[in-house]
Amino acid sequence: MKIVDVKATAITETPHKVDVRKLYDHETAQAMHITLQPGESLKPHITPVDVFFYILEGNADVRVGDETKTVAGDHLVESPKDIPHCLSNSSGSTARILVVKAPKPMSSARLL
Repeated sequence: MKIVDVKATAITETPHKVDVRKLYDHETAQAMHITLQPGESLKPHITPVDVFFYILEGNADVRVGDETKTVAGDHLVESPKDIPHCLSNSSGSTARILVVKAPKPMSSARLL
């Protein structure tokens, strides 16, 4: 059994310049843990695979296509492949999000 400790996992360098930690990385899927402090956000981008965002803690502003909604903890948001999306935190507290991509992308996301 493999157990991954989020806090012990190294921060992955990304163009977004926020706390992103790769928790699972296999050909069938990829899972990332993102921590957004108040005022932080990801750059809008497009991924070549389906993605879902599960809000673990706090509130996150989730944009998928032309729609943006503030989503509370214990909610999941789907983002189909090839659709612009991004996450941001306009609240006054930390937001933690589990991001799952399936299958694992074979090419990089395209920043907008």
